[in-house]
Amino acid sequence: MSYGAGAALQAAIYQRLVADSALDALVSGAIYDSIPPGTPPGTYVSIGPEEARDASDQVGRGATHDFTVSVVTDQAGFQNAKTVAATVSDALTGATLILARGRLVGLWFVSARARRVEKADVRRIDLRFRARIED
Repeated sequence: MSYGAGAALQAAIYQRLVADSALDALVSGAIYDSIPPGTPPGTYVSIGPEEARDASDQVGRGATHDFTVSVVTDQAGFQNAKTVAATVSDALTGATLILARGRLVGLWFVSARARRVEKADVRRIDLRFRARIED
């Protein structure tokens, strides 16, 4: 197994999301790989947890990366959050990302979970994606 391309994958995902004009129009650049200190904007996108598993074979090293991209909003209802989440999904699903290390074999949408975070009175959608990388 190789986790060597993990940082390269995260950087490429971030760059893809930041460069997406439709997503930028919805969140005004509020796309983070770590939430800034203080009060975050009303609606934002955050690259979150990742889990990697060995996908090496006789030909070479590789890994499958399952990662989460979250959409968080303090707007009432889920309509805005779902619009942003769909835009994130469109930007990433099947995307051809150029990695600083390794080669992206494929990138797929896996699942989504929409929920209301009671104590914070926010809506949150966690989108799960799977990337297969050869290192």
